[in-house]
Amino acid sequence: MKIFNKRSFKLLLLMTIIASLLSGCSSEVGTSSGQSPECVEKDTYIVGLDDTFAPMGFRDDNGNLVGFDIDLANEVAKRWGITFKFQPIDWSMKETELNTGNIDFIWNGYTITEERKEKVNFSEPYLEYSQLLVTLANSEFNSIEDMAGKVVSTQGESSAVDAAYAQPGLVESFKNGELVEFPTYNEVFNDLEAGRSDIVIADEVLARYYMKNKGEEKYKILEENLGLEEFGVGVRKEDPELLERLNNTLKDIKEDGTYDEIYSKWFSAN
Repeated sequence: MKIFNKRSFKLLLLMTIIASLLSGCSSEVGTSSGQSPECVEKDTYIVGLDDTFAPMGFRDDNGNLVGFDIDLANEVAKRWGITFKFQPIDWSMKETELNTGNIDFIWNGYTITEERKEKVNFSEPYLEYSQLLVTLANSEFNSIEDMAGKVVSTQGESSAVDAAYAQPGLVESFKNGELVEFPTYNEVFNDLEAGRSDIVIADEVLARYYMKNKGEEKYKILEENLGLEEFGVGVRKEDPELLERLNNTLKDIKEDGTYDEIYSKWFSAN
């Protein structure tokens, strides 16, 4: 009887622990509040980013990580009662970093594309923008047709690359039939200012931020663009509850006016 009682007690204890774990993550997931601290599996989540991508996530003059996405992510973390750790990564390896578990989110001006949807799940879009064509103010270029035979550059592995190749024959019309790709947009704009590149392809958010800080009078935006795109947060396909919780919280942040406050800090009304 003593053996039976010990085994019964151990079995009952095990069943109680399992039941408590299962019930702990069921109460608030999917609610409009998005705030379900008892359902957050970790105290700290890792956010992967390119820390040169102003104004979404970048280093200020003191080396501090700042930006629109940083503020937005921190607001989500605050509402969840946890911490987000921001981890700079090789942007060309972002999906691999996510799916191997080195990071938990890709959150840094991450454009939603059909190709990327095959590798990750995206949050609901939180920012819409265009792929702009930017040149120097004194150039004679005004349209996509003017790009023929010119040196055109952008950041490698960025959505601008996809946008360029999505236009039939466009890249082939550039000088040497190629799109010049740099590791960062800092290098892209430096090359333009040095006169080595004629035209830059860059997302509107980043381009307007650069022009605002470097002097808008130096640049000209061509009349045409390469289409509208949207930013979203990348989450592992194996984490549907985490994605739902994130979407709920982002919805709350927009509805209660916090999103507008963060937006106005980084972008003009235009």
